[in-house]
Amino acid sequence: MLDLSLERLKLAFKLVKTSMTRIPDYLTIKQTPTGTAVNISIDPREAAFVQNPYAAYNALHHRGHPVFFWEQYGLWCFAGFDAVNALFRDKRFGRQILHVATRDELGLAPRPAHLKNFDAVEQFSLLELEPPGHTRIRKLVNRAFVSRQVELLRPQIESLCHRLIDGFSSCSEIDLITDYATPIPLTTICRMLGVPLEAGQQLLDWSHAIVKMYMLDPTMEDQLAADKAAAEFAAFLREQIAIHKKHPCDDLLSRLIAETEDGECLTEAELISTVVVLLNAGHEATVHQLGNAVKSIIESGILPAQLFASEASAIATVEECLRFDAPLHMFTRYALEDLELNLEGANIVLKKGQKIGLLLGAANRDPRKFENPDLFWPERPFQANVSFGAGIHFCIGAPLARLELLVGLKTLFARIPGLKFRETPKYRDIFHFHGLDKVIAG
Repeated sequence: MLDLSLERLKLAFKLVKTSMTRIPDYLTIKQTPTGTAVNISIDPREAAFVQNPYAAYNALHHRGHPVFFWEQYGLWCFAGFDAVNALFRDKRFGRQILHVATRDELGLAPRPAHLKNFDAVEQFSLLELEPPGHTRIRKLVNRAFVSRQVELLRPQIESLCHRLIDGFSSCSEIDLITDYATPIPLTTICRMLGVPLEAGQQLLDWSHAIVKMYMLDPTMEDQLAADKAAAEFAAFLREQIAIHKKHPCDDLLSRLIAETEDGECLTEAELISTVVVLLNAGHEATVHQLGNAVKSIIESGILPAQLFASEASAIATVEECLRFDAPLHMFTRYALEDLELNLEGANIVLKKGQKIGLLLGAANRDPRKFENPDLFWPERPFQANVSFGAGIHFCIGAPLARLELLVGLKTLFARIPGLKFRETPKYRDIFHFHGLDKVIAG
């Protein structure tokens, strides 16, 4: 058990409670005529918000506004844990809309021609598909990500972590994001898929360009860069698919090429979309979560030796890291029909095709669900999070991400127990994907 003294907890609770009484300058709350929900204004590019979105979440939670209309996004958003958990599972919502309606019916403009390559790699993405297409592809992929299969990777992940830390000795300072958090999930997913490790940097560049399309109003420059990256990524994967068809190996890409569901193989387009999302999701979120977790642990003041003293305490620490500072803060879904939502005391009418925003980072700090939610407390009585989503789109790589976090954090703090920051870590200038730009430590 962790030695968290009562006095330390009391002091931390007092400090956290005091911080909740303030409304940050970047947040404006506007009462609507109905009185059942509010409009809010937050520029998601505002530096203070990017660095600490939890101040806004606190203000909204503690003023009784877990449902609100976010003006900049034009979305009804949900910040309560139970509401987010329920809406992830609500079959009246989906990640796609054009399988139940046309663009004309929804009043949507045609997709721009300059995004044709980006749209092509997204067409069969597990993150976007709905049943039955999602069900078929997920069944084929899921076999590689069940916990018993993932656990077999523990020795090679441990070995990789030690090799990376061995390399720190020749450096005067280390960037934990570039030198540690990035290589762990990237190397692991490349090995699983059978993709050359030497292509790692190029894969990172493509991934970073593509994920900018999930931000609010990406610039034309970002759109063109994402489309170019998608085209190059797809061309690279076509070469890899051809190689694996000619020389199949004991890797995930070879198995995806060979496996069938009801006698039907994945098409090349489906393979490309699936591998792109596995490579992107297989490292992007885990890199951010590893960095965020190191920051959470160091700033908590709890001795790492206590946090990782046993497998049980290590698992509890990982789960608290996932809750406390998640790498993804918003997940959007379409209403698949005209409907009325009565949640959290708010009555909201949605038209078919209208989007809602599920705020994962806010849900993980819901004070109605978590005692003193802004305290990093691995021994908290209720330990849960929505960081991996829920329902049919629950993150397929969750067992792998958890193992990488557990091994990566435990190994790092065992080898460098006195790890400290050499400069204050800053989050990247992106709200959706909440992760540190760099972590200079030693």
